[in-house]
Amino acid sequence: MAEQILQLIAELGLRPGDRMPTENDFAARFGTSRTVVREAVKILSALGLVKAQKGRGLYVAEDEGMLTSARLGGIFLPTDLDHVYMLFEFRRVQETAASRLAATHATPAELRAIEAATETCRHGFLTGEAAEFNRGDDEFHTGIAIASHNVFLLASVREARRLQRQSSTIGLHGTLGGHVAEAVDEHTAIYQAIRDGDPEAAARATAVHLDNTLEDYRREIQRRVFG
Repeated sequence: MAEQILQLIAELGLRPGDRMPTENDFAARFGTSRTVVREAVKILSALGLVKAQKGRGLYVAEDEGMLTSARLGGIFLPTDLDHVYMLFEFRRVQETAASRLAATHATPAELRAIEAATETCRHGFLTGEAAEFNRGDDEFHTGIAIASHNVFLLASVREARRLQRQSSTIGLHGTLGGHVAEAVDEHTAIYQAIRDGDPEAAARATAVHLDNTLEDYRREIQRRVFG
């Protein structure tokens, strides 16, 4: 339930300080009881992601919680290549773990969301629409984190991807790198391993994808700097 609330916050575009739906609203939306919602809210409050204000309702917490921009963003420099490489290392650790867990825990609806994101990336590549590819890429990796059913991984994956978007915008100027065609196939391999319930194959496919993405970033930066 905590993961569903976080996903809804993202879908509604709520920002830190915004008021959230009530516990009754969540219970009605998800078809569950207020008790279940209340326990999920307690978890999110403990993580610093949600703040309950007595008599006023629920609010998205300010950027003071675990792995938020105030924490990681304060030390990450998107123009520092060492920081970018360290971020890729961090993503490799967290996303292989998320893929491994997703292969065990993903629900049919979550699998459909990951598959749909895969197809969005494919269509963006075929049409040359960078914005569409990037949207699908974000939905793909976030969808796997959601399917891991681990709120810590979900929070860290989202924040790491936000930071990487900064470095990609600066370093690649929002364009698609030369690895896009391979990335589409790699996404498919990751999805299929998760769908087949094979945790180790999912983790391996994710590691290959992130290693290749990093190598593509290195090549693009070298080409732009040295020609």
